[in-house]
Amino acid sequence: MPPPDPAPTDPQPSGGPRRRGLDPVGVLRRALWWALAWLALALGVVGIVLPGLPTTPFVLLAAYAAARGSPRLAVYLRGHRQFGPMIRDWQAHGAVSRRAKWLATVAMAACVPVLWWFSPNAWAHWPPIVVMAVVALWLWRRPEGPPAPVRGRDGDAPAQSGTGMPG
Repeated sequence: MPPPDPAPTDPQPSGGPRRRGLDPVGVLRRALWWALAWLALALGVVGIVLPGLPTTPFVLLAAYAAARGSPRLAVYLRGHRQFGPMIRDWQAHGAVSRRAKWLATVAMAACVPVLWWFSPNAWAHWPPIVVMAVVALWLWRRPEGPPAPVRGRDGDAPAQSGTGMPG
C-alpha cells in the first residue's frame, strides 16, 4: 500500500513547500471586502456634498474593509491628504476631530426639518431622528485626538530616567 499524500502544508520530498491552489472562499471573502471598501468610499465622497449622508463613518468603514480586501487602497486611504489624518486618529486612538463632530452634528440637525417636512406619517420621522440623536451622543463621547503628554510643573515634559527615580 503506498503512503498517503502529504497534507497541503507538509513539505514536499524535495524539501520545498507544496504550492497551494487558489482558495475560492478566501478569494470571495477578499472580493467582498474590496467591494465594501469601494462602496463605502463612494458613499463617503457623496456625503461630502449631500447633507444627511455622513462622510466620516463611511470613510472609516472603507479603511476597515480595505485593510481586509485591498492593501493598496488601505495604504492610499491612510496617506490621503483629507482622509488620512481622520483614519489614522481613529485607528490609533478611536478619536474623531472636533471639526468632524461639529460637521456631523450640524448635518444631522439639518436633516431633522427635512424629515419632518417630507415624512408621509408622523411616526415615520421619529426612528431616524432617534438614531441620529444616539449617533450624535456616541460621537461626542469619542476622544478628539491623541492623548496629550503629561507635563511637569514648569511646562516641560518630565525627564525620563532608567531607574524611575528623579534626577
